Amino acid sequence: MDEIIIKEDHFTVFLDEATIQKRVKELSEELLRAYKGKTPIFIGILNGAFPFLTDLVKNYNGLCEVEFMKLSSYGDAKISSGNVKVVKELEIDISGKDIIIVEDIVDTGLSVKYIERMLESHNPASVAVVTLLLKPESLKYNVKIDYIGFSIPSKFVIGYGLDYEQKYRNLKAIYALK
Repeated sequence: MDEIIIKEDHFTVFLDEATIQKRVKELSEELLRAYKGKTPIFIGILNGAFPFLTDLVKNYNGLCEVEFMKLSSYGDAKISSGNVKVVKELEIDISGKDIIIVEDIVDTGLSVKYIERMLESHNPASVAVVTLLLKPESLKYNVKIDYIGFSIPSKFVIGYGLDYEQKYRNLKAIYALK
């Protein structure tokens, strides 16, 4: 499907499934080299990161753990509200552990900044951030993103975990609003 129409919004394929999967595999290999001999904890930020996290750890050929957090800063809107709310907290001790935060998209950087500050109080050994998508033009906060799948323009995108009013996360490709 090359185009999706939602209400009056037209979305076209921005990144196809093969391109996404190739890059996810490359990111997994980069992480494996960086964490050789270690057992990192991948912390997926729900809901959007779950397909990316799943594919990332399926391609990660080393020992690892998986945990989830859920934040909310969008609601049903197309742009961030500017407020971050924790919906699901960590349920494990991360003290002294190597943490890899897995994000679907970094827009303003607000969520990443919030997560990093929150995790600091738990004294992890290290914290790295991997995101499938980064919108450099939209960054409002000074955050370090260690691993980037794709840098994209400031477009509204859906699919592969990214939603439109909580729907369309199950699309295998990523579509951009025309």
